[in-house]
Amino acid sequence: MRKSKCTLIVCLLLIAAISLNLTACVAKVHAADLMDGIKPNTQTGSVRKPDEARQAAAADFALRLFRAANESGKSTLISPLSVLSALSMTANGAKDETLGQMEKTLGMTQAELNEYFLSYRKLLEDGKSLRLANSIWFRDGFAVNRDFLQTNADCYGADAYQAPFDNSTLKDINNWVNDKTDGMIPEILDELSKDTVMCLVNALAFDCKWQEEYEEDDIRSGEFTCADGSKRTVDFLHSGESEYLETAYATGFLRPYKDSRYAFAALLPNQGVSLEQLLADLDGGALRDLLENPKWEPVSVSLPKFETSYDTELSQVLKGMGMELPFSEQADFSGLGGTAGDGVHISRVLHKTFLSVDETGTKAAAATAVVMEKAAAPVDLSCHLVNLDRPFLYMVIDRETNLPLFIGTMLDPTLGA
Repeated sequence: MRKSKCTLIVCLLLIAAISLNLTACVAKVHAADLMDGIKPNTQTGSVRKPDEARQAAAADFALRLFRAANESGKSTLISPLSVLSALSMTANGAKDETLGQMEKTLGMTQAELNEYFLSYRKLLEDGKSLRLANSIWFRDGFAVNRDFLQTNADCYGADAYQAPFDNSTLKDINNWVNDKTDGMIPEILDELSKDTVMCLVNALAFDCKWQEEYEEDDIRSGEFTCADGSKRTVDFLHSGESEYLETAYATGFLRPYKDSRYAFAALLPNQGVSLEQLLADLDGGALRDLLENPKWEPVSVSLPKFETSYDTELSQVLKGMGMELPFSEQADFSGLGGTAGDGVHISRVLHKTFLSVDETGTKAAAATAVVMEKAAAPVDLSCHLVNLDRPFLYMVIDRETNLPLFIGTMLDPTLGA
């Protein structure tokens, strides 16, 4: 009897501990919900993917952003989709020349950006491999424009919160990002300054298995040669693929995921060609044409297993791309709310990414925060060979639109996340 009573007590304690742990894992937001009374307008009818012009503009922005952000001598990883989503939401509050600079940099008008993401999000509704989430956070006392909230609810599915912008708000935003990226991006913000009045946040999570997973004997150790000539011993994934990519400066391949909408793409620069030369040769149109029209030819592939993470602050990059006014105190973001002449402007654009490639598939995540402040296999000799044993360019692409969800350079696969 005593033994059974002790067992019962132990079980109850375990249940209590598990319940407490589950409660702690739920990212509870303490901020006030601003979406009360605002319901996203639902559109009926068939789902159409974004038209060719918008797809081309999004792909062109992706490459322009990556070229501007790429750090020579360092593995870089950007999610153009995440950055474009966060900045497009922000553009809905911009006016006049501020809006004009954002539209020129992003490659679409405000209306086109909204239509693009409305169409794109509807295409994702039935899928599980890629998940997008958006949220907007305002400081207590900031008068919010309801039309701004409605547009971002309709086109981006954005939640909105009003909060004190103290440590509790910092924790709320980071918990929200951690939750929406399945823990791959634990936090996006390091602080909220006394002048910060608003944060627009995008979170993206991708998790997809290979269409054909690698077997144990497909994984073999080999040497990866870094840009400086040093050698690294890593595990390579060997396979035979059927979609071959070739440009004047590189060879590569597409490898499909189980969700055939997505694929992994890699481009290996030819001997004597740098990654910078390869990137300079590509624009949005050339990239989409390459990805849409692979050669159906056998290709023997060796792909290093790797895990990488990256974080950057993009304000200088975006200024260099033509978005100077939105970062200045002369910016006009009166469409957000507040009062005229408040001098609300973008202070920082924080971006973090994570990506892991192994024998089962690919997991990846990204988060972007726009922080706004108030002034103050054996080789077949008959097939192509792409051995990614030196620095290469890679992407996770959406084959519906041929937009890179992630685009990165791998310089050293042993430098993990």
